[in-house]
Amino acid sequence: MSFPAPPAMMGYDRSTSMFSPDGRLFQVEYAMEAAKRGWTMVGVRAVDGVVIVAEKRKTSPLIDIGQLEKVYMVDEHIGAGFVGFGSDGRILIDYARLLAVQYRFVYGEQIPVEYLTRQICDLMQVYTQHGGVRPFGVTLMIAGVDDTGPKLYVAEPSGQYISYKAHGLGQGGGQAIEVLQREYRDDMTLDDAILLGMKAVASVMEGRPTVETLEVGVVDTATQRFRKLSKEELQKFLEKLGV
Repeated sequence: MSFPAPPAMMGYDRSTSMFSPDGRLFQVEYAMEAAKRGWTMVGVRAVDGVVIVAEKRKTSPLIDIGQLEKVYMVDEHIGAGFVGFGSDGRILIDYARLLAVQYRFVYGEQIPVEYLTRQICDLMQVYTQHGGVRPFGVTLMIAGVDDTGPKLYVAEPSGQYISYKAHGLGQGGGQAIEVLQREYRDDMTLDDAILLGMKAVASVMEGRPTVETLEVGVVDTATQRFRKLSKEELQKFLEKLGV
């Protein structure tokens, strides 16, 4: 009695730390695919700040969308969002906040944005090379302002991070990136960046964007303070977009 040969990848996709013959880590690739299933998120860096725009969806009429949070404060000068598994993202946001508090306690100053990103990615990378664990199923977008200026980073499940001028994540990330590539300018102001980010996210939404279905977090260079736009501010920007 003969048995069919196992698929070529069998075994290699069951272990987090085992490379396939062609040099791939399937569990890391699966984690990246999980992140792509998240709702659309866009980040845009301007000359005087940085912005994260996130899509929110009401998947049930019983959901209180006003309490649904997609963009988070990490420290006074840093905000972050994520696409992918919500529980994984929450753990990493809490870890980022802890890092920021510890840095301030030890050094008496704000944590640099890139240093925070690198520390988070060090943790994410560890979860790609040990048995008994799995990679984090999220991609993080980290935006902040420090002494070196506005920063926008994307941290992937592999532990790699990249600095961007503008980028899109999630289900509509590819289409949003097309909008960013067409319309991004190096001399954009923060207001311009907010409008572009909202336009990119709106381009992939099924319905018209509203103050309930968008969340916007900004950090400006003047104050180096993270904040979220109010509903009144969001409405003004939506009116400028003509939606």
